[in-house]
Amino acid sequence: MKSNYLSELQSRRKFIRHAACAAVGSIGMSSVLRDLRFMSSALAQSNITDYKALICVFLNGGNDANNMIIPTIPAEWQSYAAARTSVLAIPNTDGGPATAQALTSRNGQAGYPANDHHTYGLHPAMPELAALFNNGHAAALFNVGTLSYPITKAQYNSGTVPKPPQLYSHSDQQTQWQTSIPDQPAVSGWGGRIGDLMTTPVNVNAGGQISMALTIAGSNIFEVGNVNAAPQYSVSTGGAVTISGVTGARLTAMQSLLSSDIASPDLQTKAYASVLNHAINEASIVSASITAQNTANPAFLNRFPAQVVPPNGGVPFTSSLMNQMKMVARLIDIGSRPYTGGGSYGLGMKRQIFFIQVGGYDTHTVQTASATSSNPSNATVILGAQAQLFAELSQTLNVFYQAMSDMGLANNVTAFTMSDFGRTFPSNGSGSDHGWGSHHFVVGGAVKGGATYGKLPTLTINGPDDTGTGRWIPTTSVDQYAATLATWFGVDPGNLSTIFPNLGRFASSNLGFI
Repeated sequence: MKSNYLSELQSRRKFIRHAACAAVGSIGMSSVLRDLRFMSSALAQSNITDYKALICVFLNGGNDANNMIIPTIPAEWQSYAAARTSVLAIPNTDGGPATAQALTSRNGQAGYPANDHHTYGLHPAMPELAALFNNGHAAALFNVGTLSYPITKAQYNSGTVPKPPQLYSHSDQQTQWQTSIPDQPAVSGWGGRIGDLMTTPVNVNAGGQISMALTIAGSNIFEVGNVNAAPQYSVSTGGAVTISGVTGARLTAMQSLLSSDIASPDLQTKAYASVLNHAINEASIVSASITAQNTANPAFLNRFPAQVVPPNGGVPFTSSLMNQMKMVARLIDIGSRPYTGGGSYGLGMKRQIFFIQVGGYDTHTVQTASATSSNPSNATVILGAQAQLFAELSQTLNVFYQAMSDMGLANNVTAFTMSDFGRTFPSNGSGSDHGWGSHHFVVGGAVKGGATYGKLPTLTINGPDDTGTGRWIPTTSVDQYAATLATWFGVDPGNLSTIFPNLGRFASSNLGFI
C-alpha cells in the first residue's frame, strides 16, 4: 500500500513538473529584488471589476505566413510567385474559392492605420478568418519577431546592434516569443509576469476559485511567473486532470502528507507540495463546474465541430487545436460566471490567461501537394499539409469567436497567434526553411479589425528587409505586440516596463490594434 502510494505520488510530481513548471525557479537574492518590484507594481492593479481573457494560440514549428497573407496587386503577386515558385505560390484572388481570399482593408479610414497602398488575400483554406477580418473582428500584424533592439539590415550585417541569440533555433525562439526577453536567461514568461502583477499583493481574482493561468497544452514558459503567484494549471481537453485511483482514505492520507510537506522548512519540498495540493483542489472545483455546465448544456458547445473539413479538397480530420479551444471556451463560460458556493456553475474570475498549441508548422518538405507532383499547378498548390493547418486555424478561430458571441463575451476575450519564427520567402524546392519575422492574427470583439498593422516587408530576395536569404528582419517586436495585448488586459501603462523590461528600446508600446 505504501509502495503504491509513493509510486503514484512520484508520478503525480512528475506531472506537476510538466503542468506547473518552474515553481521554485526564481529563488535567489536577485529574484527577491525583482519580486519586490512586482509586489510594488501590483498595488496599482486593484481596480479591475470586469471580465477579460487572453488566449495564446502557439503554432509550433514556425508558421510560413508568407503563404497565409498574400499580396494581390498584380506586380507584387508576380514578385511573390517568382520567389515562391509553383511549389508554394498561391493563385491570386479572383473571387473563386481556390484562390486567395480577398481582404477588404480599413486602412486609411479614421481611427485605423494609414493606407499602405497594398492589397492582400488569405490562403484559400482560410475563408472563415478572411470573413472575420472583413467583418472587423480580426487584425493582421506584419513582420513581428524577437528583437533585443530595433535593427536594420545594415546593422544586422555589421553586427553593431545585438541580435537575439540562437536565431532560427526552434526551442530558443519559442522561448524568446513566450518570455519577450531574448537577451536574458529564460526565467519567466510574459503571461506569467502578468499573472504575478495581478495576483500579488492585491489579487484581481479575489473570490475566484482557480488560478488565472490555464494551459490545455501542457507545460509552457509563457505562463511561468517570477514569483508564480498565479501558477499555471493544466486541464486536458476532456476536463480536469485528476489522480487516477486515489480516492477515499488514500486521498485523505495524501492530503495529510501534503499538509506536512507544505509546512516543511525545505523550500523545494514546500513548493512541490503546494503545487500538488493546489492541483488537487483545483481539479475538484473544475470538475464540479464542468458537471454543472454539462447539465445546463449551453448552446455554444454545439459550435465546435467533431472534424475540420478542408475547403477545396483534403481529408476531414479530428483537430487537437479545435478540441483545445473548445475546452478554453468551456473554462471561459464557467470562469466568467459568479461563484455562488460549492457545486457552483461559475468560478467568479475577473481575468484568465490561456495557452494552447498545435504542431506541424515546420514545413521544410511537402508543404503543399505541388511538392510531390510531377506537374505542380494551381490545383495542387492549394492542397497539402499547409492547407490542412490553415483550415484548422481558420475554422478554430472562427467558431471560437462565434462561441464568445453566444456568451455575450466577444468584446471581453481576445485570441492571438504566436509561432517560433517565420520562414524563408523563397522556396527550398519542397517547402520553406527557418526564418525570422512573421505575420500574426489577433481575433476578438475588442480588436480594431479589418486592418493591418506594422510594415509589410519588401517582397524581394536580398532586398532592404531581409537578411540576404529571404528571412525577414522584424520591424515590430514581440514586446510591442505583447504590451498592446497586456494594456487591453488591464496592465497599467506605468507597469508595462515591469512585464516587458526591454519595451523602452522600441518606438511605441501600443500598436493600436485593440
